[in-house]
Amino acid sequence: MTRKLRIDTGGGTLGPYSPGITVRDHIWLSGQIATDAGDDIESQTRGTLAKIEGLLETANSSKADLVKVTVLMTDIGFYGTINEIYSEWLDGTTPPARAAYEVPNLPAGALVEIVCEAFRGSGA
Repeated sequence: MTRKLRIDTGGGTLGPYSPGITVRDHIWLSGQIATDAGDDIESQTRGTLAKIEGLLETANSSKADLVKVTVLMTDIGFYGTINEIYSEWLDGTTPPARAAYEVPNLPAGALVEIVCEAFRGSGA
């Protein structure tokens, strides 16, 4: 029997959800934010990507295995800055499919939230 397993790096959550779930080689990460990284889009984007990287590593995966990413931002004007940081972070990988949306608000006053899906071993 295949069971879902919780992926968690111990950072806590803002509600009753898992930071990530894996079933076999399929990995889903909940929306990640990093308001503790700072109050500007650059630091929050870098902090969020670092959280994602940590969760993927905990799941014996990496950013190379990402297949779908959704970026939520409170101002579409952040798009260029997020893209620049995201592109640097993905360097050396095949970029996943992605969608990006402006939303009116995000939890905890975050400026950016990123949701991911990966398949373990697909990027190697």
